[in-house]
Amino acid sequence: MPPFQNIAIVGVGLIGGSIGLALRKRGLAAEVIGIGRRQSSLEKALACGAIDRAELDMKQGVASADVVIVASPVASVVDHVCLALASVGSQALVTDVGSTKATICAGIEKQAEQASLQQFVGSHPLAGDHRTGPENARADLLDGKTVVVTPTKNTSSSIAARAETFWESLGARVVQMPPDAHDEALAATSHLPHLVASALVAATPDEWLSLVATGWTDTTRVAAADPELWTQIFSQNQTALLGALDRLVEQIDHLREGISAENWSQIQDALQKAKRTRDTLGN
Repeated sequence: MPPFQNIAIVGVGLIGGSIGLALRKRGLAAEVIGIGRRQSSLEKALACGAIDRAELDMKQGVASADVVIVASPVASVVDHVCLALASVGSQALVTDVGSTKATICAGIEKQAEQASLQQFVGSHPLAGDHRTGPENARADLLDGKTVVVTPTKNTSSSIAARAETFWESLGARVVQMPPDAHDEALAATSHLPHLVASALVAATPDEWLSLVATGWTDTTRVAAADPELWTQIFSQNQTALLGALDRLVEQIDHLREGISAENWSQIQDALQKAKRTRDTLGN
């Protein structure tokens, strides 16, 4: 018998679809229910095998769920989580996959019924792609990847433990940290790189695009992601992102000074330090 009976995924795009594919491939749920606003998107999720059943009515879709994963854009997560908490049974786990956590967790704690808050814990799988939609979902997307789980004072320890077990069952490694600590870290490791990739594209004259090679394309890959989604992410993590951006500007100024002064030993030292740090990642 599968460890879960019904798992509901709200927003069956790339991440939600990949979760659904992994659940079905691993036989972890008797039924995977996809919930969305458009029947056309849900039909794509059904066609690629990410879900067993599609629902346009969220209350109906989550009513019998053991686990609800809200995988909608970050601007919609609070409303969707609160609706799910008001519609599920008292033993269900509700989590999300948003790239920001402090604003989301605070919004949920402000809007949801106090009694239901113990059933929610924020999550963020550190996996993805610049492409979107269930047609780009992969059953192995979370294999070996990190998922950050962000309990608050209102989260029951049993729900946090269930969330950890759930993500591990999909092949992920789980790290727990407070929502604000998550946001500060992800500003540097995820949000800033996206901003830099977009800036690098903008700084490259169109007439030179025919000359770009793998260094440029690898560095700018994430700039092809959904602009609306990333604007939402930046707006929800403004303070931490500005701090990360200030640190980057400081490093760029340091490099510019070295180049301007023809201090090539300074430049080599900076490049060597960056190489040592990057080499420790091993990939």
